[in-house]
Amino acid sequence: MNRVGAGMTGDEKNQAKLYIVKIELDERSLAPATADIEHERKVAVYDLLEENYFHPVGAESGPFELYLSNIERRLVFDVRMAGGQALGQVHLSMTPFRRIIKDYFMLCESYYDAIRTAAPAQIETIDMARRGMHNEGSEILQERLKDKIELDENTARRLFTLICSFHMR
Repeated sequence: MNRVGAGMTGDEKNQAKLYIVKIELDERSLAPATADIEHERKVAVYDLLEENYFHPVGAESGPFELYLSNIERRLVFDVRMAGGQALGQVHLSMTPFRRIIKDYFMLCESYYDAIRTAAPAQIETIDMARRGMHNEGSEILQERLKDKIELDENTARRLFTLICSFHMR
């Protein structure tokens, strides 16, 4: 299937406005957050809005708004055109993400503990594992969305961070 965006240069993708200009997280879906977790969410949203590639199947051009929520163990991507016109929703089961999120959080906890007490080599090893786990989560997200929404690697990574934020405590 030939889609707008497939094989396009960066300038052509930008002209088609295949990116997110607004993202909101459903506050009711979010786990209670510490100040650090809230900061992580804000940084992920900021980074995502600064640079992203987001192409819902069937949409010739954007830009887009994205509303994320976690409803009944399903991740909901409510996609709209800039200005609010609904394009549709994509529902994903959270089951394929549960193990990776759990492992990612364990590595993050180990990383933050290591920063206080471990040698630099140990910190680097844990950080590499943490980044690898984050990459794995973003690859799962891209795979699960491949016939619904096309994402680049950095957009998938930032969205995975936001998906994790529904579970951060």
